Amino acid sequence: MLNLRFIGAAQTTTGSMHAVEYNGHRILLDCGLMQGHRKESFEANRAMPFPPHEIDAIILSHAHIDHSGRLPAFVRAGYKGPIYTTPATKELCDILLRDSAFLQERDVEYVNKKRIRQGKNPFELLYDQKDVENTISLMRPIPYGEVFSPVPGLDLKATFYDAGHILGSASIALDYQKLGKSRRLLFSGDIGQWNTPFLRDPEPVPNVDVLITESTYGDRDHPTRENIQGRIKDYVSFICQHKSKLIIPSFAVGRTQQLLWIVHQLTRKGAIPNIPFYVDSPLSAKATEITRRHTNLFNEKTQEIAARDEDPFDFPNLHFTQTVEDSMALNSIKGPIVIISASGMCEGGRILHHLKNNIQDPLNLVLITGFQAENTLGRRLVEGVTPVKIYGDEYDLRATVFTINGLSAHADRQGLIRYAKALGPSVRRAFCVHGEPEFCLANQKNLVEEVGIRRVDIPVRGQLFEDV
Repeated sequence: MLNLRFIGAAQTTTGSMHAVEYNGHRILLDCGLMQGHRKESFEANRAMPFPPHEIDAIILSHAHIDHSGRLPAFVRAGYKGPIYTTPATKELCDILLRDSAFLQERDVEYVNKKRIRQGKNPFELLYDQKDVENTISLMRPIPYGEVFSPVPGLDLKATFYDAGHILGSASIALDYQKLGKSRRLLFSGDIGQWNTPFLRDPEPVPNVDVLITESTYGDRDHPTRENIQGRIKDYVSFICQHKSKLIIPSFAVGRTQQLLWIVHQLTRKGAIPNIPFYVDSPLSAKATEITRRHTNLFNEKTQEIAARDEDPFDFPNLHFTQTVEDSMALNSIKGPIVIISASGMCEGGRILHHLKNNIQDPLNLVLITGFQAENTLGRRLVEGVTPVKIYGDEYDLRATVFTINGLSAHADRQGLIRYAKALGPSVRRAFCVHGEPEFCLANQKNLVEEVGIRRVDIPVRGQLFEDV
């Protein structure tokens, strides 16, 4: 009998974690960090849903921190089992989890100074660099399409399929037995868009009986690629005319590389002037280098570019900053200038310095390029909240904030429908996760009415579904 317990990313978009319980064994699908409101996420990330020795294996869909970021905490608590990933996901986790540990250490140090002054007990680190090293050592890379046994001796097999979300992202198929018949459970992971700048399209998976699907954009469609390029061209033209700045908060993995690919294309066409672009994120620089090494995962168009010895993520006047001094020096550079910096939801990293130094100038632009979770600074910027707090100080939001959801690495409403239809008529049951309640409800409606899946549930956190 196979049971499903939904622990994270249930009616929210962070903390992805789902437990598969089968014949006395437990496998986690993802082990993500909860993000958002500091106090709530702080407590949730420290709570262990199971004793680590009761988990036999962890299968990771991709490297984003909301899917991988609690792995070192589990290892710190005593988990010693295998962590299955694709090869590219392991490489990206190596840099993302190290960066996460650095941010944990810095944040806890800051909070503990206050707690000690208030006579409170200091917080313990969620994990440190040593825990990350131990986590990476447990990772076992498996290529797309190769069948493997996550728990030796158990009649359950797993296969990774390309999800088209970020480099190395995967949907996870689990094949098991029910009443003597073969059944297939598919966890979509995060599903990418079709015709993305450099990645392949999401891969269809045959013979699926039970589907766990993301729902991030379950109620809306993205603009076309031509629309996106046109808008970026317009924003660059505006800051050239006004000698101002375009600030782009961007995820280091996936989003930054998409932006560089698009600007590469615009530059080749002569559609934008040769102005300075700065990627102010050492993590983004490392992720771009890893991306360049995995040309086998590119789509056909980008493979053709790479085959001409042309770097699809480079163009004239592109600069990657490394040191803090280089980052601070950007504040004194006059526009026009474009600054791409992490984090994508403006919850940490160098982007906070650029926002606090630039959002009070009405000639500057801020471009939000993807989904912003509740209780994040990015969400407040999208909603036009003013003033906003950055590092404890208030700043008036006078810069103009634009949003392009079409750059998101997540499929939109039509993409989610297309993905589910491609699985074929065998899908009898589905679960909508990784979406705020209204998006899950919209995706549920689409799966029932547009795809024809008879039963679609929207789990709440901690909910158990038996014998699926």
